Amino acid sequence: MESSRNCESPDSLCNAVATCLRRHLTPGQSLVVGFSGGRDSTALLHALLPLQSNLNFQLAACHVNHGLSPHAVEWQAFCQGICDEIGIKLHVIPVTVPHDSPEGLEAAARAARYAAFGELDCDWLVLGQHRGDQAETLLFNLLRGTGLGGAAAMPETRKVRTGLRLIRPLLDVRRKEIEDYLLKHKLTWVEDESNADTGFSRNFLRHRVLPILQARFPAAEENLAAASARFTEARALLDELALLDLAGASPSFPVSTACLANLTESRGRNLLRFLLARHGARIPSEARLIEALRQLREAGPDRHPAIVFGDWKLVRRRDKVHLDPCQGGD
Repeated sequence: MESSRNCESPDSLCNAVATCLRRHLTPGQSLVVGFSGGRDSTALLHALLPLQSNLNFQLAACHVNHGLSPHAVEWQAFCQGICDEIGIKLHVIPVTVPHDSPEGLEAAARAARYAAFGELDCDWLVLGQHRGDQAETLLFNLLRGTGLGGAAAMPETRKVRTGLRLIRPLLDVRRKEIEDYLLKHKLTWVEDESNADTGFSRNFLRHRVLPILQARFPAAEENLAAASARFTEARALLDELALLDLAGASPSFPVSTACLANLTESRGRNLLRFLLARHGARIPSEARLIEALRQLREAGPDRHPAIVFGDWKLVRRRDKVHLDPCQGGD
């Protein structure tokens, strides 16, 4: 992989990466690219190389070996070869992906990958999701029956843990721009055969559904991504409303039943969603949330309703609603 001599050229992909980094980085910080060896991460790594001196950051890469493909060892070797060639360190992290996850293999692999990323010792984790991924994510989540949280856009940056933030410099870049960039710079990459398997829902949307939509609506990808951004804004406004409804109380469980009782049903559900999300708990279905709010607000003082969803349960004890972990027998 040859380093582009000047990334601050009319090249739209390079300009997008440089502009994004300038918004968020401070001099001397360390960046690690999530490097699968595929198209997106290869283009991202190449675009970052010449920016190291211009923007004063330290660059490394991380390859997560899921062990799911018979080519996993070859892909790891490819990534190692690229990093050796350009003179940056590659962190290789093997993970075990459970095949029996109730969320499916795709979600299990993603969870394992992000858990591995969370162990990195750096300031920024840099990922290669682009505008097409943004559109796919919105469509996928809408079809699963998501609320505003799932419809909201992938953020350009977010906290992974204390001391580590994630950044996505390609979110405004189209898939075609990445392909053009790879060809222009004569870059090579690996092809994950699972990306063509339309048995996976995201691949089905990418290869079967979105091409049909874009044939009829050429701006489909752009408009879906823009809609995600507007959903993000709406979600932020609802979070502000939840804080107002707490009336100065701590934005965490337990929450007083009086607080919930004084709200309209929609605002009560919004407050519960807000508190559950802050705790990192899975948000139950709307029907389940409606029933939970009804029981928590209407139960008599001698009743202690417990509404279980996933690994958690909402429990009313006296005049407070608590969020408790479920034990093995629950």
